[in-house]
Amino acid sequence: MAEEEEVAMASEQHFQNAKAYMLSTSNENGVNIYDHMCKILTKILSEKPDNVVDIFEDISKSLKKQKFKPKFDTVQNKPVIPKKYQIAELQRPLFRKCEDEELIPPEGADENDPLTPLNNLMENAYYFEEAGVGLSREETFRVYLGLRQLADTYPLQKVRFWGKVFGTNANYYIAEVEFREGDDPEETTVIEQPPPLFGLDKKLPETSDLQPATEENNFDAEDPLPKSEWKPPVTIPFEEKGYGANKNTYFVTTELGQAWVRLPNVTPAQIQMARRIKKLFTGDLDAPVLSYPPFPGTEKSYLRAQIARITAATHISPINFYMFDEEEEEPEEDAARDHYIENPEFEGVSARDLVDPSNSNWQHHVQYLLPQGRCTWFNPAQRGEEEYDEEEDDEEREEPDEPEPEAGPALLTPISEDNEISEGMGAWTLKLSSTRIAQYALAIVKSNVWPGACTIGFDKKFENLYVGNGIKYELENYSPQPPPPVMAEYPTGPEVTEADDPSAEEEAAVRAAEAEAGGEDGEGDEEEEEEEDDD
Repeated sequence: MAEEEEVAMASEQHFQNAKAYMLSTSNENGVNIYDHMCKILTKILSEKPDNVVDIFEDISKSLKKQKFKPKFDTVQNKPVIPKKYQIAELQRPLFRKCEDEELIPPEGADENDPLTPLNNLMENAYYFEEAGVGLSREETFRVYLGLRQLADTYPLQKVRFWGKVFGTNANYYIAEVEFREGDDPEETTVIEQPPPLFGLDKKLPETSDLQPATEENNFDAEDPLPKSEWKPPVTIPFEEKGYGANKNTYFVTTELGQAWVRLPNVTPAQIQMARRIKKLFTGDLDAPVLSYPPFPGTEKSYLRAQIARITAATHISPINFYMFDEEEEEPEEDAARDHYIENPEFEGVSARDLVDPSNSNWQHHVQYLLPQGRCTWFNPAQRGEEEYDEEEDDEEREEPDEPEPEAGPALLTPISEDNEISEGMGAWTLKLSSTRIAQYALAIVKSNVWPGACTIGFDKKFENLYVGNGIKYELENYSPQPPPPVMAEYPTGPEVTEADDPSAEEEAAVRAAEAEAGGEDGEGDEEEEEEEDDD
């Protein structure tokens, strides 16, 4: 019995040693041979296949594949980057510290010239904050950094923050700039070509391509094909860069930190169509302007047209701050002045005088936009010889009627002469920023025609700003312009007028009357023949 117990204890000891060894050996995934063999046997006993010896290795491989975990996942989770983080990464270059070399003026430059063409935007933001308009301080600081980036990119002489226009998907930050003389990269006036209208992008057949009137094609030679007498209206030319509505250049961006985009120059047709439609901005410069009448251009041209309209109507300055140059030659007859200089003898106007109810202490320093869409009137009757048809004779040419010239308020006209919106509602609202401490208050002038346009001023300082959606105020609700009436297919007349068919009784009466008239004519002829025979 003792020997048997010793043998059993030795076997148990060998079993425990073998089990410990099988449990201790494992691969990189942590699977040991003992657990793997247990799973194989469990699978065999549960499924009981016929050819266990042949598929033993396959069972082992399938169990290993189930435990296999690669170091990478083919379906990787893409991390969602927060919007704030994207904006921060985009605006990081704006906070670049200026190098010492940038603070040194270039060689040959005047010591009195400023190192940057930017004005003190943060100071202006403080004054507009006193007026209750404008942007937040943080946003204003980012605008200033964006304008500094623009000034470092282009050779600019003057940079000014024009304003902010709200859009449905994104907002526009607009900068008004002036290039140094001779350093503008675009030497010519650049305008956007309007896209072709829907359905008119295909070439229409010309009159010469039509078949002539012959007997074979069943055309009546006496009735030739009609010839259109319609002539397109005269295209009003746009004003050159640096004059009129295109005096200044504008850059725009939807996100501070991104590249600034230069807006094209505006044309009279775009200004005329912008006056006839009301359209909110989307924030996409290349978006089409879907409206009726169709706008000749994309949203970038529509934005440029609205900027020209707002600037001409709302940019004002204290009276006598600007003056006409006395050394400048007098303009020609029926021509308005378009140039002024800063008055060196201007002594300033107090805030109390600037909010005088007579509105006589403010003046427009931007030219008026005529209904034609230009600041200087163009005579459409002055057409060149090349606009006439070469086949037309001099006798067939009709001299056009001389149109009446358009005229508007002259430059530096007081705002007191602006038209009222309605009875009791003027074009401007003037008030002080504070009535408690009037000696430190500043004058606030807000436009009622273009809500969002504001001007602040005191002593010798003033500034204009626009923050709005770019829509003009109207007393009545906007109603789209109806389409024109349908053109007549042919001229109306008795020969083409439809008439009711006569009844049987009316036809019988007409035939009887014709028969009686024929009988009387026959008797008269017989009497005339008898008289001739007698002669």
